[in-house]
Amino acid sequence: MKALRVLNNNVVLASDDRGQPVILTGRGIGFSSQQGKPVDSALIERVFVPTDSPEHDHHHDPDRLGEALALISEEVLEAVVSALSEVGIEGRESTRPTLAIAVADHVAGALERARQGTAIDYPLRAEVQTLYATEYAQAQRLLRAINERVEPKLGASEAVALALHLVNAGFVSGDLSFTYTMTGVIQQMLAVLRERYGLDVSHESMNVARFVTHVRYLFVRIQQRQQLTGQESTIGKGIREYYPDATRTAEQLATIVELRLGRRLSEDEVSYLALHVARMTMEADSPAA
Repeated sequence: MKALRVLNNNVVLASDDRGQPVILTGRGIGFSSQQGKPVDSALIERVFVPTDSPEHDHHHDPDRLGEALALISEEVLEAVVSALSEVGIEGRESTRPTLAIAVADHVAGALERARQGTAIDYPLRAEVQTLYATEYAQAQRLLRAINERVEPKLGASEAVALALHLVNAGFVSGDLSFTYTMTGVIQQMLAVLRERYGLDVSHESMNVARFVTHVRYLFVRIQQRQQLTGQESTIGKGIREYYPDATRTAEQLATIVELRLGRRLSEDEVSYLALHVARMTMEADSPAA
């Protein structure tokens, strides 16, 4: 790999063997690198490969990402990337530099608050634990791994914020406000299902989990402007005919999405939403084993 730009002693913007830009981090890697010259591979600890398309967000270009990494203290960045690797969220080569940047930036702020004796009670704890159980479990492991590497130790409530960053990593923009909006919309949707069908949406239900997962991927498609085909498919028509009541509910849920995000759902998106609504109601109607 050849150095393109030395950002600081520990961060270098380089090009790989295919000429694609990558961000390299490692203790002292910038000190020994020169523009246009090969980078000492022995000094490379992490390789960040930006894959975000510039047309989606100009803030995700390699130069800006590299500069953002360079602003984070060496100790915090090393603690975070090592912890991400230890718990299996990221490896030595990462295609999600925005995740490391977001988590490291959060940890830096949390450490400063801890030194000042300031505690934050995150209001979304219950929602995160329920809607994003997998990411919350990952965040708890990540927090333990980070705490093995930093002082002072961070409080258990920081797992909530870390979980939201892990959820947010699935979106192109990297804007955490979109994840907060998604969380609110999912809660509204579940409230509609609870009120309309008398469903207990708080218990551990496979169909509730499937519904939440479907809605999360729906949000990804909305944000990337890649909804399922705008023309209703044969399968979509079949779902609507077979589940008319669930379809009416799905149309109500689609209205919530449109009001909150300003995006109208395609006919097929509404149909597949109806399918998940139907599954939830059928599970509720099934007699207990």
